[in-house]
Amino acid sequence: MKNLAFLLFSLLSCPVWAQRIQRINPPGLYASKDYTNVVTAQGGRTVYTSGQISANAKGELLHKGDLRAQAKQACENLKIALAAAGATFEDVVKTTTFVVNSDAEKVEIVRQVWSQYSTAPYPLANTYVGVQALYDKDVLIEIEAIAVVKETARKPR
Repeated sequence: MKNLAFLLFSLLSCPVWAQRIQRINPPGLYASKDYTNVVTAQGGRTVYTSGQISANAKGELLHKGDLRAQAKQACENLKIALAAAGATFEDVVKTTTFVVNSDAEKVEIVRQVWSQYSTAPYPLANTYVGVQALYDKDVLIEIEAIAVVKETARKPR
């Protein structure tokens, strides 16, 4: 019996069988299709990105006045930032999204764009914040992320 218990413990604690990222919607909280209430991560390196906006590599703002295009570019920039740390959207456990003068229509636009990038089998933890303004009057959206990557993932550049 001791051998069986040891074998079971060994198998369950092995990274191959252990679930690295767990998404939880506990009873008593609303289970949204757009976010998960609780995300736990174990056994990895944590990556924090700065807020990404719709800017090119020269820092020039792209897509003035177009929330959908700015959201897409912010996601593309987030993809680049994550890759620099050896992460992908699959590794993201939490995002915070800031949208200027948010309303239901803008929430839906951002949700549609994000759904093209989010690869997790379940939604990640997300906080969506409507703000009066961001650092520049033409910036409509900013997205920051926290990811957890396996220790064996490519090291940051």
